[in-house]
Amino acid sequence: MRISKFYPIAGGHFPEASRGSSADDRIEFQGSGGEMKNLSWRQSLRAVAFFLSLCVAVIFVVRAVRPIIYWHYHQDEPIRGWMNLGYVAHSYHIPPPVLHSALGLPDKPDKRPLREIAREQNRSMDEIRSLLLQAIVQARQPYPASPSPPTNSGASP
Repeated sequence: MRISKFYPIAGGHFPEASRGSSADDRIEFQGSGGEMKNLSWRQSLRAVAFFLSLCVAVIFVVRAVRPIIYWHYHQDEPIRGWMNLGYVAHSYHIPPPVLHSALGLPDKPDKRPLREIAREQNRSMDEIRSLLLQAIVQARQPYPASPSPPTNSGASP
């Protein structure tokens, strides 16, 4: 196949491919003109601004979704020494003051790992874990203990 001529088609120049003297082998291009329109500087600026705003939106969506996915898979994790009280409270969905009071700590944010708290209180990590689990079970009870049924001596059943 060799290129022999250029034919103007809708504002563009496209080669005619021929295999000899046959005119039926000609390729014709139909469409919008074959030329790309140049963007003005305002259109270019709008395109760049749109792309940057799209990038910022994607960043915010990722930053919002990541913690949701993380905590979905880290619910009720086994209590380990590297965790702090805030992490355990978040994982077990209970307020941090419940855990602070279970360990006898003041009710203020404590970022220390549990193993450091155990060391300072001269307790084993197993003892800290059992205290925290007892507090979690008590804090999660769905209903308070029901009072005894009323005794009304004057009424008949």
